[in-house]
Amino acid sequence: MKILLLGYGVEGKSAENYIKNHFKDATIDILENFTPAEIKQGDYSSYDIIFRSPSVPPLHLKTETSVTKYFFDRCPCPIIGVTATKGKGTTCSFIKSLLDAHHEDAYLVGNIGVPALDILDNLTANSVVVYEMSSFQLWDLEKSPHIAIVGHLEPDHLNVHDGYDDYIAAKSNICRHQSAGDYCIYYAKNPESTKLANLSKAHKIPYPFEIPDDVRSSVNLPGEHNINNAIAAIAAVASYKNISPDEYLKEYKVEITEGLKNFHGLPHRLEFLRELNGVRYYDDNFSTNPSSTRVAIEAFPDNNVVAIIGGRDKTDYKDIPELYEILQAPQAKKIILIGESGHELAARYDDPRFVVSESLESAINTAREIAETMDKSIVVMSPAAASFDMFKNVYDRGAQFKNLISSLS
Repeated sequence: MKILLLGYGVEGKSAENYIKNHFKDATIDILENFTPAEIKQGDYSSYDIIFRSPSVPPLHLKTETSVTKYFFDRCPCPIIGVTATKGKGTTCSFIKSLLDAHHEDAYLVGNIGVPALDILDNLTANSVVVYEMSSFQLWDLEKSPHIAIVGHLEPDHLNVHDGYDDYIAAKSNICRHQSAGDYCIYYAKNPESTKLANLSKAHKIPYPFEIPDDVRSSVNLPGEHNINNAIAAIAAVASYKNISPDEYLKEYKVEITEGLKNFHGLPHRLEFLRELNGVRYYDDNFSTNPSSTRVAIEAFPDNNVVAIIGGRDKTDYKDIPELYEILQAPQAKKIILIGESGHELAARYDDPRFVVSESLESAINTAREIAETMDKSIVVMSPAAASFDMFKNVYDRGAQFKNLISSLS
């Protein structure tokens, strides 16, 4: 048997290990560092199976699959799938924490967890999988999870997808193939999420909905968006138990509050780092577009916010006006600008709140000096841009920020 791996990232390496353990006679070829044109022009006729990495557009070949499709075909237990433009990882983590509070045999896979094939052999009919699903993983999926969560959707990854319609079409596969015995939980305040839910034949649960104050106070993360993520998780676990969210809240309040309290947030997603001299520092370096920065700033309506903004813009600066509008929030007292988009903002708008810094260290020092002159002050790095102008990737950017904050004295 001859197998091709198209791409050799985390999922590609996982697929290689899985193939070696399950296809003893297989010959594995690996193709990486390719252009889209090279992928389209490739000759794949000699391969029995082609494993496509998530960011490679579907080739629509009979021998083609992906880690996600392969996993869905062989998973012996229910799957809770979560997609959104932002907030997928947090929602998945809330679900996993709630399932842990119920002592379920639960696994977290996808973008946030381990690659799905790493845990496939561990699963039984009594297990449950929480799968964070990007548009790339959903691109050509032909099966939908038993429980699907469709969170807030807006344009993203348009440098890979063939426009917004293609992005939404990919997202739709999380619920498009559901049956009447499944569940579709959708963010009712977002028209795109509602449209996708209407494609599903499953039982539909809109959110957000009201939850008791003691459940709400169990959420340790700032911002109403995180309350909504927790509510979606509550609906998911209620669906897993085949009861309504109201019944679940009444019957299992102890487990719910325990599960919510036990989750303290993900790295670089509005992560609280420390408090020093009355200033609280937050790392929101997973913010790569203006909408996520809007969420970060709106999470602190009663504080004086000093925001560190800027990086490599993904829209050829078309979203600069939107970002500037977001920065008009009354709590945004000072804006420290770095990177390419930071310089573009400073060039376009003569705003007395703007301070341009040429390095991350300088930006942090400036933010600290300003924040320490105000009461109830917050310093948050929420770049609203990609990281590649100054850093290796978003993880490198977040790690450098955290290290610099921890070294303040």
